[in-house]
Amino acid sequence: MKVKPLQIFYGLLALVGLFGTFYFNTQSGNLKGGYLQGWFANSASSSASVDLLVVFATLCVFMFLEGRRIGMRFPYLYGILALPTAIAFTFPIFLLVRDRRINKTK
Repeated sequence: MKVKPLQIFYGLLALVGLFGTFYFNTQSGNLKGGYLQGWFANSASSSASVDLLVVFATLCVFMFLEGRRIGMRFPYLYGILALPTAIAFTFPIFLLVRDRRINKTK
């Protein structure tokens, strides 16, 4: 199957999401109170954290239902794998696999 430019774009976003979040997560060891306390350290980070948590929950439901609808294997793994990595990594990977699946069935 031919790799499309959109799939390359999704792959690049996944790499940025993985390494960008990994870098900053490794820096969180310097936070007084720990990683999760840093999420709610001030109003700006609290707003971003709530935003991310709502998007994460929404995307997990979407990835599971959409994955099942189009016959992807193990669609629940994308949400589970986002926990130790990042949704910024697993959602673009999901979109890449989804696009390949959709184009395979055409």
